[in-house]
Amino acid sequence: MTTTLTRRRFVGAGASLAGLALAGCATTPPAENASGLATVFKNSFVEDYGARLEEQFPLPAVDPAVLAPKFRRQRVAYTTGEKPGSLVVDTSTFFLYLVESGNTAMRYGVGLGRQGFEWSGRARVAWKRPWPKWTPPDSMIAREPHLEKWSVRNGGMPPGLDNPLGARALYIFEGKVDTLYRLHGTNQPRSIGKAVSSGCVRLINQDVIDLYDRVEPGAPILVM
Repeated sequence: MTTTLTRRRFVGAGASLAGLALAGCATTPPAENASGLATVFKNSFVEDYGARLEEQFPLPAVDPAVLAPKFRRQRVAYTTGEKPGSLVVDTSTFFLYLVESGNTAMRYGVGLGRQGFEWSGRARVAWKRPWPKWTPPDSMIAREPHLEKWSVRNGGMPPGLDNPLGARALYIFEGKVDTLYRLHGTNQPRSIGKAVSSGCVRLINQDVIDLYDRVEPGAPILVM
C-alpha cells in the first residue's frame, strides 16, 4: 500500500482486497415476521433517502428500485487498524467506511473513477462545504473544452441540483497540497456501485449530507 496519493489501474468490482478484515452477513427472517420487517425496512429507507425539502436546493426522494440494498447506508461490523473518525474507501467493493469505536463503521455505497482516473493512498479531509461551487481542473477542461465556462477564471459553476459536487463536498489534501479529489454528492443514484466519475468519490446526496455531519476537518482518509 502506498502512503501517498497515486493514480493506478482500477481493480474492478470483483477483485479481492488483501488485508481488509470485514464481517457481514444476512439471514432470512421467519415467515411470520417478514411483513413486519418489510415495513421497518421501508420506513427506514424513507427516513434515510426521502425528500430533503429543508435544503437550500430541495432534494427529491431516491427511488429504492435504483439503489441496491447493499449500497444503502448502514452500520456494520468492521475491524481495521485505522482510528475512529477515519475514512476508508474500498475500491474493490464500492464502499466507504467511517470508522467508529467498538469495531463498527458507518458504511456508504459510492461511485468511483473511470479507468485511468482512479487514485489511491493516504490523505486528509482539509475542509468541507455545503452546496459548493464546482470548478473543473485545467486537465479536465483540456479534454472537454466546453467546461471552460465553469473554470476558476470564470467563477465556477454555481451550486444547485445540477452541480456535479451535489449537496456537500469534502476536499482531499495531501499535506498542504490540494489533490483536486473530492468526496461529494450526486443526484444520479444509478451511478453508485460503478466506475463513472473523473477520479472523485461520489455518494447519493442524502448520504453525503449524513457523512458531512459526522466527519471532522482533518480526518484521515485511506483509499485502497
